[in-house]
Amino acid sequence: MRREDFTLDVSDEEWVEADGEPRRPTVTIDFEGDRDALRERFAGPDGEYPSGDHIDVTLRLRGDPDDPETAGVVAVTDRVTGALIFELDERAVDVLDFVDTARAYGERSGDDGGYRVVVAVEGDPVVTYEKETFLVYSEDGDLLRGRSLIPGGVEL
Repeated sequence: MRREDFTLDVSDEEWVEADGEPRRPTVTIDFEGDRDALRERFAGPDGEYPSGDHIDVTLRLRGDPDDPETAGVVAVTDRVTGALIFELDERAVDVLDFVDTARAYGERSGDDGGYRVVVAVEGDPVVTYEKETFLVYSEDGDLLRGRSLIPGGVEL
């Protein structure tokens, strides 16, 4: 599976600028390829997809986070083993805006914030996760706490 086989789409974030009713933002990662190939890479030994507690979603920047032209790599990894499940290239500003929306959702809704991740194959949803953490790293591998979504009480 190559990075080019994945696309990322964001929804439920327009309410922030419109000062509307808060909605949990959703990121859909769509795989343009064979469903069995994704299952083989993503699912555990039992053939089942891992729970949301067992995956992490991160952004590794490839430049200055304040530069609108900076690219980044969004990665989905197995939290237990640390294994990379898949990754894709994305404009960093788009992902950082999404993280800001997830933070605003928490502030305005009164919960810890968070977002929804939908993994799909050619538009057909395969698995959905409710997440509260999204870690953002500099190009040097340093955690950017102020850019990340980290719920209260979580120590890293």
